[in-house]
Amino acid sequence: MPALTFWYEFASTYSYLSAMRIEEVCRDAGIDLRWRPFLLGPIFKAQGWDSSPFNLYPAKGAYMWRDMERLTAAQGLPEFRKPDVFPQNGLLAARVATLGADEPWGAEFTRAVYQGQFADGATISDVGFLTSILSGIGLDAAHVLERAQTDAGVKARLRASTEAAVAVGVFGAPSFTTDDGELFWGDDRLDQAVAWAFTNDVG
Repeated sequence: MPALTFWYEFASTYSYLSAMRIEEVCRDAGIDLRWRPFLLGPIFKAQGWDSSPFNLYPAKGAYMWRDMERLTAAQGLPEFRKPDVFPQNGLLAARVATLGADEPWGAEFTRAVYQGQFADGATISDVGFLTSILSGIGLDAAHVLERAQTDAGVKARLRASTEAAVAVGVFGAPSFTTDDGELFWGDDRLDQAVAWAFTNDVG
């Protein structure tokens, strides 16, 4: 079956757009979807950046915020809300998502974190916020969060995911890779990535 790997970072605005529609797009196309959270911080640091390029280049940032308002409206998402702090610290959320990456609840958790951040003004590092999401999808929130915060294996998996992203050429989020090694960057390349995965299936 054709497959697509979705590389996303919780602080990424455009990853929010992809996360909210990618499951339906892949299902309609007959594509197996793999959710892979990773961290952009180490990748940016390797490029000599100490923050998001949208902060480092104010004109680019101003464009992005307006673009997100347009795109969320076009996608039928709730009114876009710029976080009070950007980028937010998504480390704990990414560890939880790592636990859920291959579980039925992982996609729902991911979408809820994104919507909380970019529509509801939530602080995604807040344990109470993450607890409410996990409880809301029927999980033992205390157990999941304890694992995410203390399990060395979970931390190692997220670190390995970030290293794997770098290895396949990922430099930003969202990114999509196909099993034949093709890389696509940006929410506006999602449909192209899905089409490539379908027509170049190596399975």
